[in-house]
Amino acid sequence: MGICSKYEDHMQLIYPTWNAPKNVHACTTTRYGGVSQIPYNDFNLSTNVGDEVNAVLENRARLRNGLQIPNEPFWLNQAHTKNIALADTNTTYPTADAAYTIKPHIVCVVLTADCLPILLCSKQGDLVVAIHAGWRGIINGVIEAALNALPINPSSLLAWFGPAIGSKAFVVGDDVREQFVNQDAKAQAAFVKLSDNQWLCDIYLIGRQRLNNCGITAICGGEFCTYSDPEKFFSFRCNARTGRQATLIWFG
Repeated sequence: MGICSKYEDHMQLIYPTWNAPKNVHACTTTRYGGVSQIPYNDFNLSTNVGDEVNAVLENRARLRNGLQIPNEPFWLNQAHTKNIALADTNTTYPTADAAYTIKPHIVCVVLTADCLPILLCSKQGDLVVAIHAGWRGIINGVIEAALNALPINPSSLLAWFGPAIGSKAFVVGDDVREQFVNQDAKAQAAFVKLSDNQWLCDIYLIGRQRLNNCGITAICGGEFCTYSDPEKFFSFRCNARTGRQATLIWFG
């Protein structure tokens, strides 16, 4: 993990520490460096949370310029589905919760505020993936659907987990736990009982289990908690009216 604030207006980014090829570029934004006002302050990158559209567009322009990314990111209309989009230069917003590309200079991106952003890349550096993996999306099979859509074997992929809600903050009910355990008995290890009908859930562990089940073992990241660090990250559980950070990946 690395944090950098060298870009304009003190934009701070989190960079993965993983063994990705040098031509693969990835990062997650934080709250710092934008123009959005309370409660979306400062660097909200979502147009779907009630923020002023012009502020979001300015934030996106700052992101492009600061990162010197080659194209407008391939923004998605996220809905906790298992829909997967093949990213290209089309500027429409497909309803999907994961995107991948085999073309250089195409930026895959997902927006989160507690959900788990998962980045994948091939060991050869010729394919990248971004997945929005909230608990509903994981139950719906977004991780497996994304891997099934790829033209390569999952065992040749590297993974990084961006900032999500941590295992000491993510409280769920019996119904959520039962859905995970019914799908995979190993998920029991991701839950710690708090009280009747309340469990602490480790979404990082569940994401790791799902990737392991599909043959991916090279997994990094998972050390942040968006809920416990509201000055740095947007967190829906801290405040339902809030922005979204972006997790991006591209190659070339």
